[in-house]
Amino acid sequence: MRAVLAREMDCRRVLGRFWSGWRRGLGVRPVPEDAGFGTEARHQRQPRGSRQRSGPLGDQPFPGLLPKNLSREELVDALRAAVVDRKGPLVTLNKPQGLPVTGKPGELTLFSVLPELSQSLGLREQELQVVRASGKESSGLVLLSSCPQTASRLQKYFIHARRAQRPTAIYCAVTDGIPAASEGKIQAALKLEHIDGVNLTVPVKAPSRKDILEGVKKTLSHFRVVATGSGCALVQLQPLTVFSSQLQVHMVLQLCPVLGDHMYSARVGTVLGQRFLLPAENNKPQRQVLDEALLRCLHLTPSQAAQLPLHLHLHRLLLPGTRARDTPVELLAPLPPYFSRTLQCLGLCLQ
Repeated sequence: MRAVLAREMDCRRVLGRFWSGWRRGLGVRPVPEDAGFGTEARHQRQPRGSRQRSGPLGDQPFPGLLPKNLSREELVDALRAAVVDRKGPLVTLNKPQGLPVTGKPGELTLFSVLPELSQSLGLREQELQVVRASGKESSGLVLLSSCPQTASRLQKYFIHARRAQRPTAIYCAVTDGIPAASEGKIQAALKLEHIDGVNLTVPVKAPSRKDILEGVKKTLSHFRVVATGSGCALVQLQPLTVFSSQLQVHMVLQLCPVLGDHMYSARVGTVLGQRFLLPAENNKPQRQVLDEALLRCLHLTPSQAAQLPLHLHLHRLLLPGTRARDTPVELLAPLPPYFSRTLQCLGLCLQ
């Protein structure tokens, strides 16, 4: 009992030192008053223009991806190298695309190697636990904590922010197509449906009360177009709800699937250059098909494009300040190398 109480007191002491010193950490900065989604921010965009594009990609078209068939030890080493910040009990990772956070027993996931990662980082008494993370197919920020009290406090903060519809996460995405509006809201009722052995997220029109009781959820995201080029867009996305594949499906509903979305992009059809939505229930997941002009811009062959990783990255995460009225603190995760190179090929710039 004394050991447990001592650990709790240590966590509380660390919290005070942690919050006061957090802003000085690597990849962390106070949030500006304009979070980047208002009219003023839109008017402050850099001029949109082409940049010098680099040449063919050669044998490694997508640098920065995790190698296949990693051992547990290799994955722990990769995650340790992906640490972008440590402050007090918190550890921030830049998760590689394709790594699941959780999974079935026996699967190699972030959660499954947390004990080894904790020891590798010198955390002996308390194992790391997941506070917030990007999904399997997306890359970006993962927030871990070795202190249960800190983890609980932050999880409550994220829950309260979501209920108050205050966005705390900002994703970057490259889309195949340019949204009709430069910024706005995407609202859709979504449900999970088992189709041909795969769980897929499907939109529901005009859901009834019965639908809501049976698992249909009303979802909401904010979006803002940052730059456009070569028929693609760099888009910032702020989800205000949480649902499986929410951001991917929301961009499909805008007729602009995320680049590398081999799950939902087939729901967007094209006839005579005009895009339209196909019935979600009748469209199985398939490799995203890109037109020849875009393939040339990206210096990809069709077979390479079939392996294109999802260009959806949890770029920024907002945490509470030291006191209730303090400006939130912002965590940053650099873009993956393949993502940055795509921006370069398309002449897009993330400010």
